[in-house]
Amino acid sequence: MLEGGDMIVSLYNLPEVEISNFIRIKRAYVGDKETILRFVQAHFHRNWIYEVECSLMQDVSKCFIATENGEVIGFACFDSAAKGFFGPIGVDPKRRKEHIGTALLIRTLNAMREYGYGYAIIGWVNEAEMFYRKTVGAEFIKGGNPEKSVYSNLVFMK
Repeated sequence: MLEGGDMIVSLYNLPEVEISNFIRIKRAYVGDKETILRFVQAHFHRNWIYEVECSLMQDVSKCFIATENGEVIGFACFDSAAKGFFGPIGVDPKRRKEHIGTALLIRTLNAMREYGYGYAIIGWVNEAEMFYRKTVGAEFIKGGNPEKSVYSNLVFMK
């Protein structure tokens, strides 16, 4: 059995977060696709490239990025693995502990609420469990392990 599972979070009472005035959190522009995908490829699992690309290519981008001095330092997406799913999310490993991931998470969840969702599914969580619990009160979904979720459609799951 694979580690982790899906979590759920209410979008009705999200916290606020402050980060450095030099960091911008903004909706990703499709013209920056190559730059964003290079960042994801350099720091994270290669499968995330396709999920980020999917979120960028929707009618309205469902990808948010954190930038500083014209450089991408983090990203967060929704509706890429499935409708109502948050993720993936990633921050440059050298920039962790600066609340950038928290800011990306909150901004993206707020966008999901604005889009009409009441709850978000955070897909296939393992090491980040405590981050999601502490930051937004997420809880594991009973029976939400990868083999029984949207990820069961992956080739290696068959």
